[in-house]
Amino acid sequence: MTSTLRTLTVPLDVESSSGGLPSFLVRDDVLCWSRREAGLVGYGELTRFNATGPERFLEADIWWRHLILEAEITDLVEVPGTGPVAFGSFAFSKTSPHVSRLILPELVIGIRDGRAWATQLTFDDAPLTQEGVLASVDRWLTEPEALGEDSTAGGPDVGLSPEVIAADGSAGHLSSGSLSEAAWMQAVSNGVEEIRAGKLEKLVLARDVVANLPEGVNAAEVLRQLAARYRECWTYGVDGLVGATPEMLIQVEGRTAQARVLAGTLDRRDADGMDGSPMEYAERVLAGSEKQRHEHEIAIDSLTRQLAPFSEAMNSHSEPFILELPNVWHLASDVKAELADIEGHVPTCLALINALHPTAAVCGTPTLVAGALIRKLEHLDRGPYAGPVGWLDAAGNGEWGIALRGAVIEDANTVRLYAGCGIVEGSVPEAELAETWAKFRPMLEALGIRR
Repeated sequence: MTSTLRTLTVPLDVESSSGGLPSFLVRDDVLCWSRREAGLVGYGELTRFNATGPERFLEADIWWRHLILEAEITDLVEVPGTGPVAFGSFAFSKTSPHVSRLILPELVIGIRDGRAWATQLTFDDAPLTQEGVLASVDRWLTEPEALGEDSTAGGPDVGLSPEVIAADGSAGHLSSGSLSEAAWMQAVSNGVEEIRAGKLEKLVLARDVVANLPEGVNAAEVLRQLAARYRECWTYGVDGLVGATPEMLIQVEGRTAQARVLAGTLDRRDADGMDGSPMEYAERVLAGSEKQRHEHEIAIDSLTRQLAPFSEAMNSHSEPFILELPNVWHLASDVKAELADIEGHVPTCLALINALHPTAAVCGTPTLVAGALIRKLEHLDRGPYAGPVGWLDAAGNGEWGIALRGAVIEDANTVRLYAGCGIVEGSVPEAELAETWAKFRPMLEALGIRR
């Protein structure tokens, strides 16, 4: 054995599918990141880095850079996502006991722009060969999958609330999480009072529900369904955290960074029976709403202000566009920046995340005031919900979404789902509660739970 990381990346003959990554690549215990017909999947675990607290991003960054500094990397493909790749998930809050993590798999399979590859990673001294990589691919893809304890990661044991929200003969049933619906709406009212008192401009409040599935959780099927239904989102699976986020915190390729900011939401079911086409309804009600546009402006200003010190140039949409998803419409804006050379190097993904997180889209503004109020009102440790989730490679490329529209698999039969809403002065508690159910819908459908 050696402490030096060694990797070999070789071309692979894998065809993508119209529903996203080929379904046979996805297992219950897989590390996964995909959108449309591109993405990465990781198998096994070679090593990992764990951290908690306010320095978790920078500590992970130092660990990753030290790991790859002496690595022996042979890359026959050389596109973003080849060579050593780590998958990561970070706690939303710096005060959370939830462990943030970077995980280095034993094998990565990637697809991008019609090209596919496999990367084998090892600390062994044995020679790495193309034949050996292909044999490893065959071995991982033909082994029986099993959802082990390590892959259901993550959180504390859950005690189900006696308040049953829905059963309806579906595959499982739901129970309230940390707050009942009435208590959460009261938290929204309290937040609005704080905003009207001038203590802050925006607050994002989240709630959780707990799904119990007597037949067991099929994480692979959840990921497959999310990837097929939510093609405009980034489907993720990291250590028991699964979901499909529509929001990109930061994507880095070379010296170019991009982000997608969302704030402002409309349930697509609200368009039923309304005049005009569904998109016309969305334009009229969502884009025409002063409340929704104000919420969106706060979010975009927050991100561009935090990103500016790292950028030589930046541009974003002058007007938000409407992002159409199967469950909701969002007001969205894309931001693109050319990263500056700072003290001899371009900032890394994790250094950027350290500066950007949490954005106003998932916390509020001012950040410190909103964060303190979240802890007071939510009665919830968000864990990895609304934290960064994604991957990075040795060349500095990476994609980090915000862990939204997701859930944590807590044991073989229990899943905790999260959803949140941006609260501003005009927010109505009943409407915000309905919005959370619209945002729960992707995971509920993937779990086979009707409501």
